[in-house]
Amino acid sequence: MAQMYFSTLDYVIFALLLVLSSGIGLFYAFTGGRQRTTQEFLLADRSMSCLPLALSLLATFQSAVAILGVPAEIYTYGTQYWFLGISYILGLLIPAHIFIPIFYRLRLTSTYQYLELRFNKTARILGTITFIFQMVIYTGVVLYAPALALNAVTGLDLWGSVLAIGLVCTVYTALGGLKAVIWTDVFQTVVMFAGQLAVIVVGTLRVGGMEQVWSIAQEGGRISGFDFNPDPFERHTFWTLSFGGIFVMLALYGVNQAQVQRYLSARSEREAIISCYVVFPCQQIVLALGCLVGLVMYAYYKEDNPLANGYVKTTDQMVLYFVMDILKDLPGLPGLFVACLFSGALSTISSAFNSLATVTMEDLIKPYFTAMTESRATLLSKGLAVAYGIICLAMAYIASQMGSVLQAALSIFGMVGGPLLGIFCLGIFFPCANSTGAITGLVSGLVMAFWIGIGSFVSRSSPPLIPVNATVLPDVGNMTTAAMTTLIAAAKTKARTTGLKRFYSLSYMWYSAHNSATVVIVGLIVSFITGPMKPKDVNPRTIFPVLSSLLFFLPERYRDKLCFRVPLDKRDDEHSAHRYMMAQKKCDGGPVTGDVDKVENVAPAPLGEVDAESSPQIHRCIHVFHETSL
Repeated sequence: MAQMYFSTLDYVIFALLLVLSSGIGLFYAFTGGRQRTTQEFLLADRSMSCLPLALSLLATFQSAVAILGVPAEIYTYGTQYWFLGISYILGLLIPAHIFIPIFYRLRLTSTYQYLELRFNKTARILGTITFIFQMVIYTGVVLYAPALALNAVTGLDLWGSVLAIGLVCTVYTALGGLKAVIWTDVFQTVVMFAGQLAVIVVGTLRVGGMEQVWSIAQEGGRISGFDFNPDPFERHTFWTLSFGGIFVMLALYGVNQAQVQRYLSARSEREAIISCYVVFPCQQIVLALGCLVGLVMYAYYKEDNPLANGYVKTTDQMVLYFVMDILKDLPGLPGLFVACLFSGALSTISSAFNSLATVTMEDLIKPYFTAMTESRATLLSKGLAVAYGIICLAMAYIASQMGSVLQAALSIFGMVGGPLLGIFCLGIFFPCANSTGAITGLVSGLVMAFWIGIGSFVSRSSPPLIPVNATVLPDVGNMTTAAMTTLIAAAKTKARTTGLKRFYSLSYMWYSAHNSATVVIVGLIVSFITGPMKPKDVNPRTIFPVLSSLLFFLPERYRDKLCFRVPLDKRDDEHSAHRYMMAQKKCDGGPVTGDVDKVENVAPAPLGEVDAESSPQIHRCIHVFHETSL
C-alpha cells in the first residue's frame, strides 16, 4: 500500500488541537468553583445554556468511526444512507418532550437512578453495570480503530497517537469536569466542521465543481432514489433508515447517560429542550457533510477504487487515503483533517470517561457510603475519571491484539443500546410494569441482542460473500450503532438464506427496535403473571402514560384494571408542594407567595433529599415540577 507522510505544519496543527483541548480543561480546573463539588464536576453546576449543550450533544457521538465510515458507505453503495436524516425528527422530538421533562424534574444525576425510583435498586444496579460494560469496551476500540487507520495510511506512530489522545482526554476530563468536556466539545465540533469542509471544497474543485460531482455520481448509480421495500432483512431501505433509525436515536438521545447528563447540566428544563431542537439541524449538516465527502471521493476516483487497486486494505482507510491524496500539495490541510478525525475521538472518549465516573459514583459508591463528605466525593469522582482513562488505554492495547475478533468487540457496544432503551420505555410508558418484569425483560433483551449479534458475526465469517474487512462503518453520528455496522455484509445481491441464517441477516438498523421491543413484551408478560403494579404504588413523576389515550376505545374499567392511569396521592402531592415552597425563592430571587400550583420557577429537590432548605439546587431558577402534568 502506498504510504503518504505529514509535513511539519500538519504535525503543528495536530499538536495545537491537543494543547488547546488541555488548556480548556486547565482553565475550568482553576476558575469558577474549581470543581470542588460533585454538582460542579459531574453536572457543570447545572449552569449550561442551550447552544454549547447542543454542540456537545452533537460532538459526543460524532465519533471518528462516523467521520471515516459515512463517506466510505456513500462511495460504495450510494446516497440511500442519507435518508437516515428523516429519523432525526421523531428521534429528537420524543426525547425533548418525554424523556427530558421526566429526568430533569426528578433532578437526577445518573440516568439509572430513575430505575430505582420506578422499579427497585436491583434494576438500577443491573442497568448501571450493563452501561459500564458497554462503555468500557467501546472507549478502547474507538480510540484504537482510527489510530490504526491513520498509521496504515500516513505512517503516523500508532501508539504515540493513542497515548496522546488518551492522556489528553484523561487530563482535561479529570481536571475540568463536565464543563470542560462540554466546551472542548464545542471547540472540537468547529474543528470537525472545518476539516470536512476543507476536504469537500478542495475535492470539488479538483473534480470540476459540485455539478460535475453530482453528474458523475449519478452516472455511476450512486444517487439513490426511494426504496420502499418493507423487508427488514434488507440492509438499507427507506423504512429501515427512517423508522428503524428512530429507535437508534432514542437509545442515544433519550436514555444514554452521556447525553442525559448534558440535559441535566442545563440551567433550566427549557434550555435542555431547546438544545435538543438546536441539535437537529446540526445533525442534518453533519450527515450531509459525510455524504458529500463520499460523493466527492467517488467523483474523484470514479471506478478506480483504491481498495480494489490495493492502495488501501480496508474501507475505513479510504477516506484518509483520499484526504492525503488531494491535500498532499497543501501543507497544513492534511493536519486539519487529522485534527478533525481525532476531535471526533476526543469528544466521544471524554464524554465516556465523565459518564462512567458519574454512574460509578452515584450508583455504586454513594448509596453505600452515605457519610462521605462532599470534598471526598468530588476527589473520588476525579480519581474515577483518571481510572477509566487508564482502563481505556488498556482496552486499546487489548483491541490491538484481537485481530478479527475486534469486530465482535465493537458489536458488543451496539447490542446493549436497545435493551437499555427497552427498560426505560417499559417504566415510562407502562405503569403496570413491575420490577420483576423489568429485570426479566432487560435480561431477555440482552440475551436476544447477543444472540443476534454474535450469530450474525459467526454466520458471516465462514465464508462471507465479500471479505469481512470490506464492510463499511456507517454511523448516525452516534455510538449506539457504529459498532454493529461492521457485522453486516454489504453485498446487495446476496444469496437468499433461510432459517436462523435468515434471522441473523436482520438489518442492523432494526436491532435497537427489535431488542427494546423484546424487553417491553417480556417485561409486560412477566408483570401480568406476577401481578402488575398497583396504581397507588407507582410514583406518578416517573411515568408518561400515553396508552390510556391510545386505547380510548376500551371500557374505563378495563383501562383501570390494566393500570393505565395512576391516581395522584393527595398527601404526597401536598408534601411535595410544601417541600418546594420551602425554597422561598423565585426566579428573580424574591420570596414565593400564593398558591403553589401557580409557582413556576421553583426547582424540585434532588433525588434523596427531603429538606428543600438544605439543598442549594432548590434555589435555582428552574420550572417547578407539576406531578399532575404527567
